[in-house]
Order: sequence, then structure tokens, then C-alpha cells
Amino acid sequence: MSDLMPLFMFLLAGLILMTGYPVAFALAGTALIFALLGTITGGFDASFLEAMPSRLFGIMTNETLVAVPLFVFMGAMLERSRVAEQLLDAMSALFGSLRGGLGISVVLVGMLMAASTGIVGATVVTMGMMALPTMLKRDYDSAIACGTICASGTLGQIIPPSIILVLLGDVLSSAFQQAQLDMGLFSPETVSVGDLFAGALIPGLILVAMYIVYLLSVAWLRPAIMPAPGITVDNSKSWTSLLAALVPPIILIVSVLGSILGGLATPTEAASVGAVGATVLALANRTFSKDVLRRVAISTLEVTSMVFMILIGASLFSLVFRGFGGDDLIAELLGSLPGGVIGAMIVVMLVMFLLGFILDFIEITFVVVPIVGPILLTMGLDPVWLGIMIAINLQTSFLTPPFGFALFYLRGVAPKSVSTGQIYRGVLPFIVIQLLMLLMLAYWPGLATWLPSLIYG
Repeated sequence: MSDLMPLFMFLLAGLILMTGYPVAFALAGTALIFALLGTITGGFDASFLEAMPSRLFGIMTNETLVAVPLFVFMGAMLERSRVAEQLLDAMSALFGSLRGGLGISVVLVGMLMAASTGIVGATVVTMGMMALPTMLKRDYDSAIACGTICASGTLGQIIPPSIILVLLGDVLSSAFQQAQLDMGLFSPETVSVGDLFAGALIPGLILVAMYIVYLLSVAWLRPAIMPAPGITVDNSKSWTSLLAALVPPIILIVSVLGSILGGLATPTEAASVGAVGATVLALANRTFSKDVLRRVAISTLEVTSMVFMILIGASLFSLVFRGFGGDDLIAELLGSLPGGVIGAMIVVMLVMFLLGFILDFIEITFVVVPIVGPILLTMGLDPVWLGIMIAINLQTSFLTPPFGFALFYLRGVAPKSVSTGQIYRGVLPFIVIQLLMLLMLAYWPGLATWLPSLIYG
């Protein structure tokens, strides 16, 4: 019976989470309950809990995680400085009478917003409030409009610099070192957040290109659902407004991402550049005020507190899980699957996909990846490739009906005239594109590993 305690832990935590109870307290509470039961029954050594203070100290002194509040501040400041609104207006004017041009504008602005904010919920809500009314006003089909916005919003999962990739990079770094120690390598190699940023660039840009190709195909094959606006555009004015709206955020993104990839700055240092740069952009746009700063600071505090509380709860959960021998149980289960490492990878991806319906990326990163990551990496998988596969897999999960988080975010800001069924129908083609991207990565791992190896050797 004690051998199955780790599985019962996961089951109870999942049931509590489905009630809507806060994730951090659900994980920590479940861990303490099982630790108490295990201590009473003799199936758990309470000395495992003595490692918790050192884990907390490790979280407090982790320089990589300092990038989280800085990136959150950067995204919140850009969101309130009307950068996305100006970009959308400029690109919509630039594409003018091109059929499907507004949809393409939404994808491109979503890509830039993803690179700027890295927060899926913020991007989907912002684009939904700005772009959806305009698309519906121009007689776009509700389904294609909603699908485009949801898919573009989830690009924040994979387009660097992303908070999600920062967190995943930190967890995978620890998992990779543990895997090498388990294999008897006592001078382990490391994987950094910069590696993941570089690995995500090509798959992320391919996804954007595939979205645009799909929208152009729909506009050509079914012009009634993506009509041309039929207006005359002053191209010189469009280019002027586009450059004025596009150049500042591009400079900011290149400064942040380029400094990391070029080895000039750590993710934390680059994030501080991004936070200051976003504030400068807000000042330049004349949208900066004491009230804006106060709201940005509150938003940053709320998101950062949530992230670190979940990390603490997840650390306690994984500690008790390992105390019950859960890592050995998972390794045995994955090792006994048919197909070896391929079978194990498929099962892990499927489980994470399903968990994406009830857990946010942060919970999955902190709870699931530390458990399965070392096992998969011990089987010989590349850590960068594994990280990008996880990111795109969960990006697909967040798009998939009926529980995808992106769908809930858009439903909250969409007008009542747009039905939930139309939102579901609209995202289905983009889910197919995401799955195709996963298959391409599985067949050509170099899509994720070539650029990091080129930059970092």
C-alpha cells in the first residue's frame, strides 16, 4: 500500500485543485497530510522534511528567479503603455485592403506582445479587448477571429524572452544535473535559460509562419469569412505610423533577448534592462503616471507572489513525493513502457497535455518536470529539446477545448454575440498546426538544438 502513496498524493492534489482551492496551499497541504500519515504508519521518514529550509533558502538565493518579477514588471508596463494598441492600429492600416490582413496583423502583434510580456493571460485578454471588436466589425467570421486571437495569445509560451521559459530553464537545469549525477557523471554539464531562449526561437517563428500561411489560405479559399475591408490606404502614412509603433518595442526586445543570447548579460540582468526600457517607452508614449506605476507595481507583486508561493508548495510536495519513493516508482513505470524512451516520452507528453486542463504552466513546471525530467534525461534526451517540446505541448493544451485556459481568458472579454462553440471551432485548426509543430520537432530535433549549439557550442 505504501508503494502507491505517491500516486494517491497526485490524485488527492488533483481533486483539491479541481475545487478551485489555491494551488500553493493545495500542494503544500496535501504533502503535509501524507507526510503525517506516512510518519504514523511508518512508511515515511520525517527527516526528509529537514531538507525544506535549505530548499527555501535555495529559492530565495536563486538569481535566475529574480528575473521573474522584472519580466512581469516589463510586461505589465508595456500592457498599460498602449504599445499593443498602437502596433495593431499601424499594422491594420499598413495591410489596408489585403484580404485577411487584419488577421495577419493580430498574429504579428500577438508575436511581439508575447516576446514583450511572456504572459499568456495578459496577451489573450489584451488582444481580445482590442482586436476582436474590430475583426467582428469588419465582418470576420467569429470563429476565425477568436481562433486567431487565442492562438496568437498563447505564443507567449514559446516566444522568448518568456517568463515561462525562465522558470522551465531553471527547473530543467536542476533536473539535468541530477540526471547526470544519477548516471555517475560528477562534473555535470549545465543547461541555461539562454539555451532555452535560443532553442525556442526557430520553432516559435515557424509557428508564426504556419499561422500566417493558414490565414492566407483561408482568406483565399473562403473569402466570405475573412473579407477585405475595401478601403483606400495612405501607404506613406501607414509606413510612418508602423515604424513609429514598431521600432521602440523591437529595440527593447532585441536589447533583452540579444544581450542574453550574446552572452552579454544574464537573464536577470537582461530583465532589468527590459523593465527600465518598458518604463522609458511608457514615458515616451506619455502614458506613464503615478497611478499607472502603482497598478503595474501591484500587478507585479500579485503575479510574483503567486509564482513563488506555488514554487514553495511544489517544493514541499516533491520532497514528500520523493520521500515515499515516488521518483523510483515513476522511473520504474516509464522504464517498463513499450517503446523505450519514445514510449516514455509519448506518455509524459500525454499526461502533461491532460494536466494542462486543470493546472497552469507554472504548477506543471514546478511539480511534474522535477519528477519526470531527470528520468527522461537519464534516458538520453536533450534537455533543450525536451524543454521546447514541453512548452509547445502545454501551449497546445491551453488551446484545446473544453478546458483550455486561453479559451477561458477570451470568453471573459468576448461579447455575448460570440458563442463558446464558435471559440472552440476557431481554435481547432490552430491546434492541428501546434500538433504538426510537435511532430516536426520530434522528427527534426535540430529545430530546437541547432541554434543553441551554434551560439553556445
